[in-house]
Amino acid sequence: MANKILIVDDAAFMRMMIKDILTKNDYEVVGEAENGVKAVEKYKELGPDLVLMDITMPELDGIQAVKQIKEFDPDAKVVMCSAMGQQAMVIESIQAGAKDFIVKPFQAERVIEAIQKVLQ
Repeated sequence: MANKILIVDDAAFMRMMIKDILTKNDYEVVGEAENGVKAVEKYKELGPDLVLMDITMPELDGIQAVKQIKEFDPDAKVVMCSAMGQQAMVIESIQAGAKDFIVKPFQAERVIEAIQKVLQ
C-alpha cells in the first residue's frame, strides 16, 4: 500500500512539483493545503502518513501548524520545506516536532530520501 502524503505549500507550482516527484516514486498524495490552517484541518480529516510542510505561509505558518498537528497527533510525521535554509528556522521546526528539513529548490532524490527516512 502506498504511503499517503499531505502537501502543504502556499505556492501552487511547488505543490504540483512535489506531487509530481511523489507520484513518480509510488507515493499517494491524499491532499494539498495552501496554508497552515488548512493543513491542520486536512491532517485531521485525511490522517496522512506524512506531511510535507512549507514554513512561510499566510494565515498560519508551518511551524505553528506543526505544533497544532502534533498536539492533535503526537505521532504525526512532518518534513519541513523552505527556501530559507536558516539555522534558526531549522531548529525551530525540529523543536516543533518536524522529523526532517528540506531546503528549496530541492532535488527529487533529497525529497524521497527524507520521506523514506522519516517513514521507516
